[in-house]
Amino acid sequence: MNTGRKIMNVAVVGCGAISDIYLENMIYRFDNLNVIACCANHLEHAKEKAEKYGILACTYEEILADPSIDMVVILTPAPTHEVLIRQALEVGKHVYTEKTMTLSAKTANALQELALAQNLFLGSAPDTFLGAALQTAKKAIDNGLIGEVTSFDICANRDLDYLAGLSQFLCMPGGGICYDYSVYHLTALISLLGPVDSVSAIVRNLAPERINTFPDSPTYGKPISYPNESQVFSILKLENGIAGTLSINGDSTIQDQAHFMIYGKKGILKLTDPNTFGGNVIYLPAQKDFEDHPTPQILNYGFSYGENSRGLGPSEMADAIFEKRENRANAELAVHVLDVIDHMVESSEKGAFVQVTSTCKRPEPMPSYVRSTATDIAITSQPELILQAPAVPSFL
Repeated sequence: MNTGRKIMNVAVVGCGAISDIYLENMIYRFDNLNVIACCANHLEHAKEKAEKYGILACTYEEILADPSIDMVVILTPAPTHEVLIRQALEVGKHVYTEKTMTLSAKTANALQELALAQNLFLGSAPDTFLGAALQTAKKAIDNGLIGEVTSFDICANRDLDYLAGLSQFLCMPGGGICYDYSVYHLTALISLLGPVDSVSAIVRNLAPERINTFPDSPTYGKPISYPNESQVFSILKLENGIAGTLSINGDSTIQDQAHFMIYGKKGILKLTDPNTFGGNVIYLPAQKDFEDHPTPQILNYGFSYGENSRGLGPSEMADAIFEKRENRANAELAVHVLDVIDHMVESSEKGAFVQVTSTCKRPEPMPSYVRSTATDIAITSQPELILQAPAVPSFL
């Protein structure tokens, strides 16, 4: 059942593991997208997905030549993005791509300029910042709940011995802990507090050769080459003067422990893993004195998309195209995030703070209620802050 939104015809490029959640959401959830085709490097993979989802399997050349397809959604590994995006833009199609847009800010910026010249939209994952958790945090900050923001602290871990055996693309260019993983944290940070001005970082690879610990891999227990960065420890200064830290250790365990704190003069926000759309955003009010022990509270402003909503970026971009406004997960934001990562690497090589040469606008907040299907229950007014005490505050 259509809810009256304009519909955009879409083709998916790449039929790997992540394609299922995109296809499910774009076909069955986001009613402004009409997925009509898919392609893959191996046609048999495209045929499997096409049969599963009732769409057409074809080649990329056929997608590019089809005038009925308005947008392509690229889900291939990062090293392939630049060529695929350029080809689509050159034939007049809007493009949304999985992260990162390309392997460097320079090539991504060239594609942004091409899109502008062609009067086309170009968007890039991650789109998790459009989800309920980060939009809740954004509203809390904008409403002054924690007062003046004074700093931030982001810390996470992964196990690349396991993950590189599971996902071979992590061993490709662009698969390192900065380009493949910190992109979530940086996008979330910039969406909340604005662009980065300068950065200092230590970026390193603790083990260029690793033992594959993923049991189901055909090379389990054998050495694998991992040429990318596995750790980053950084200090970032934002354009608004706020400073903080971002540290990710890929030489730890597979139980990712996301620590994402934003500190203000009136309180603290504890955010969830920015690789997800939902989760609790916990508010710790400021103490009045040493005897005061305020109860941590879960914030809820009624935002949609708390579950895995990959495909939200293309859907929001389609609306933006029809409404003639800028999409939120846009090329400018993606280029700036890539530029920050490039300068992290440069800073590590130089052993000094470096200026980030690009900037971007802080994305506009999402409305508290966004339609995804006709069965959603509309929130007709902006609710006041709803507070619920968590069972066990995870940061106490």
